Amino acid sequence: MTAKFSIKNILPLVLIYLAFVAAAAVVHLVLHSAGQKWILRYLGIAGTLLILTSFIYSLRKRKIISFGKPKLLLQIHEAMAWSGAVLILAHSGIDFEAVIPRAAVFAMLIVVASGLTGKYLLKNARENIKSRRSELKAKNLSEEEIEKELFSLSLLADKMQMWRGFHIPLTVIFAALALLHIIITLLFWRW
Repeated sequence: MTAKFSIKNILPLVLIYLAFVAAAAVVHLVLHSAGQKWILRYLGIAGTLLILTSFIYSLRKRKIISFGKPKLLLQIHEAMAWSGAVLILAHSGIDFEAVIPRAAVFAMLIVVASGLTGKYLLKNARENIKSRRSELKAKNLSEEEIEKELFSLSLLADKMQMWRGFHIPLTVIFAALALLHIIITLLFWRW
């Protein structure tokens, strides 16, 4: 891995991820310092609702629902899941008192990193194919020759989509841990 590749491809991911964690920490610290710690409890609920709503994209992609444009729903999914994760991370702060919430937050952090990485990798693959297509058209190749040339690049893009093989199971683990945390909280919460 060259330094140029690291700076161009990995550094932005790291900076975005650190900004995500910093945003949650700032929200947590501001509310905690202002004596409004009770609001943090409700941020977890709001964050969970945002993340659940973001799955409209997944329902559309799997043709369970038919409304909405997939590209727009993907953008909404990313924004809502990201916002929800910030709220949940602010909710949890660094006050881990139990194993289940700690595991749920850890799983969520991995899911966020996976989603961010997948988005970036797929965007790069699509840009590479588009750029290469333009180069081949400039050489006056036929559409058949262009498609033949791009076939190997499209296979690479397909392989890059295999990150979903990690992202989806991690999301299921996070959801199970979050659900368990919610159930335990409801059972033992002092109303």
